[in-house]
Amino acid sequence: MIADTLGSVLLFTLLLAGVGWPLAARLACTPAERLVAGVALSWFGVFLVAWVVYVAALPHVVFWLLPLAAVAGAAVGGRAWRDVWRDPAAREMIVAQGVVTAWSIGWLALVATYSGGAWVGDWFGHMQRTDFFLTRGPRDVLFNGFDALTSRPPLANVVFGAFLALTRSDFAHYQLSSTFLGSLAFLPAALLVRRFLPGTAASNSDAARPAIRILVALFLVSPMFAQNATFAWTKLHAAFFTLASFHFLLRTSAPDFPRAGILCAVTLGAALLTHYSAGPYALVFAVVWIARGAGRWREAAWWRETLVAAAAGFAVLATWFGWALAVYGPKGTFLTNSSVTDKAATAGAQVLAALLNVRDTLVPHFLREVNWAFFLQQSPWGWWRDWFFQLYQINFVFIFGSVAWLVILVALRSAGAAAPGRIRAAWTAGLVTIAVLGVMVHGGRDGWGLAHICLQPLVLLGLVFLAARWETLAPGWRRLAIAGATADVALGILLQFGAQSFLLDQWFAPHRTPAETFASYSPHALVNWRAKLHFRRPFFGDAYAAYDVVILALLALLLVLVLWRANRRHARA
Repeated sequence: MIADTLGSVLLFTLLLAGVGWPLAARLACTPAERLVAGVALSWFGVFLVAWVVYVAALPHVVFWLLPLAAVAGAAVGGRAWRDVWRDPAAREMIVAQGVVTAWSIGWLALVATYSGGAWVGDWFGHMQRTDFFLTRGPRDVLFNGFDALTSRPPLANVVFGAFLALTRSDFAHYQLSSTFLGSLAFLPAALLVRRFLPGTAASNSDAARPAIRILVALFLVSPMFAQNATFAWTKLHAAFFTLASFHFLLRTSAPDFPRAGILCAVTLGAALLTHYSAGPYALVFAVVWIARGAGRWREAAWWRETLVAAAAGFAVLATWFGWALAVYGPKGTFLTNSSVTDKAATAGAQVLAALLNVRDTLVPHFLREVNWAFFLQQSPWGWWRDWFFQLYQINFVFIFGSVAWLVILVALRSAGAAAPGRIRAAWTAGLVTIAVLGVMVHGGRDGWGLAHICLQPLVLLGLVFLAARWETLAPGWRRLAIAGATADVALGILLQFGAQSFLLDQWFAPHRTPAETFASYSPHALVNWRAKLHFRRPFFGDAYAAYDVVILALLALLLVLVLWRANRRHARA
């Protein structure tokens, strides 16, 4: 299994490094930007090929054109790849991404079943969607018995299908492809670090390296990232494209990057085709584009740039929406998502539900009354895991980390004091709008919180800002952040994966039978376990079940190495 895993990861890496590289290699931008653009274009290129295979009902042998195209693309752009590797910041990003991906796959290898909070069924529904595109299932299918095909966009599931067609069509490889691609959310985050470095450091590519090392550590100790990288759904995949689009949006005013606007629109369109949670970002990014161009509204060049970028974005969206409209019509295309189907009966009731959702997303559950009978169970670590899960995964404060949210606010206050009032107001308005819209677009009422639905890119952006401003923090704040991160690892990661792997049960309740162990967890955890057994879906972690302790030791070693590198203040380039 180890050889198969390494081979699959190398194949996935080849596809994302080569398919779109001929286009990325021609871009007039920094090597680090070319790296992120190349991965984004390759990712979308794999989707286009796989989408054509599905729509045109082509044989699966066509998928083998992808690795051939990747090899050719990497060879044609070999010189550009050498330039990327020679650039200190880009090289640091590549190494760091390898660490983040290894970390994510390591935790995936410990997952025997999904559990935590009320997260039930989504993982299986997404696998059903991938199977649908591979086997060309009936178009009136309802995933998990209730979800129409058009209720979710297809980009990630179609790409998963391409990866499975080139490896093996089982759930273990589906999980591996999902975790591999989800871990890539780090790459545009690392690119954004340089945007938030203080003072003159922002203009120095080499100055970003220490901050990137800090960012790796922040990603590794984030319970939100660890859980979403290993849970087989598509939110982190959308975060990759959303953060990439944000970076290119910030670069649109630079004369040395003339294609930034087109890349912004293409990656934003890809984000929407991956998960509709990118919608609030698309709205705010559009407003920012128009506002930043206010002084050029009378220039034909600005309108030409705007129309070209908009056309590129709409062309990306048309690959899915054009087909869906032709097959399902407007109602079947736009009115099947839960944001529409779960709405209240009246507009007033919907507004009230949305406002209550905002409140419950901001206020932690231990500061208000919640229905803990929802998670009634005999397992003590299962109960405590769910208690912390409901903080780290769905509360908009603790999703940053138990202390990281406070340290980020301190860093924001310091940076904001030095910024012009107009800039400070614009950033505040944009961030608040995304945060509020990201909760309010959810159709149904949820008394626990909804930070996990649309706000993951915003959370990762907060970690980026913290990494960029780490050296400006007072030593006391840094020590407090480290203490909080230690608690996050113990309570948000070790406890979570200790339950999902059943290692805590093996260590502390070895006298119980497997049936007694499973029955001790919450009803939601049991639903996931029974679905795995009923549908005969062996997990990626099942192949590594005999190596749990070794994997934990390797993960601990990896974390120590990352922390050691992050602590090196003057490492050589």
